Amino acid sequence: MHLAYDRRGAGATLVLLHPLGADRHVWSPVSDRLAGERDVIAVDLPGFGDSPALDMNGRPTPAALADAVAAFLDGLELADGYHVAGNSLGGWVALELAAAGRARSVTAIAPAGLWAEPLARKRGLTRILARAADPFLPALTRTAAGRRLALGGTVADPSRVPPLDALRLVRAYATAPGFEAVNAAMRATRFTGLELIRVPVTLAWAERDRLVTRPARIPSTVRNVELPGVGHVPMWDAPDLVASLLLEGSSD
Repeated sequence: MHLAYDRRGAGATLVLLHPLGADRHVWSPVSDRLAGERDVIAVDLPGFGDSPALDMNGRPTPAALADAVAAFLDGLELADGYHVAGNSLGGWVALELAAAGRARSVTAIAPAGLWAEPLARKRGLTRILARAADPFLPALTRTAAGRRLALGGTVADPSRVPPLDALRLVRAYATAPGFEAVNAAMRATRFTGLELIRVPVTLAWAERDRLVTRPARIPSTVRNVELPGVGHVPMWDAPDLVASLLLEGSSD
């Protein structure tokens, strides 16, 4: 499967994986900062952004998404392997890649999947509303109040998100063809085996996260970091902090 991606910079390869309902452009606030020291590959997961969805004969679990990403990266012939980082769903997929022995290190920001038990299914009413509001989104996202309304659940300070980026975020969330299937598959399971990963693992937890909480038990081999003052998707809240986290997590 070919996946849409952007690639820039030089150095050790760092693969970036976006949250559920977003696309590779969610990393734009930090990409310039990273590209000075890393070969950065930001990928659209299957069913999001410009990447096709997985064959629906199989369940698009985070593990299946990781298999698709690994196969795509194999095609890029990255001789020295790659580090991987992700946010939320992307963090879970990053952990799956590390657990499969495919990554040199993993940095997971507010990773999904570390909940104590599978979650109940949830209807996508917010996505329905976002699709219905599409004609009004350009005007809505041009105002600070509109961006707070649209992004307040994921970004601590939505006023820091430029209007065009805010519009892209909302539309990516509303229109992703893989959203429903991936969300259902994700909520029906959980990530296990964190203690079995043999490469460096960094878990970063957003202080003002409204969606994911830090689990009560984390293996002592895992490095834990708290990101102060940021929301679930922290790239616009604190781009320098996030870039530093990713560079440190992917250092050899």
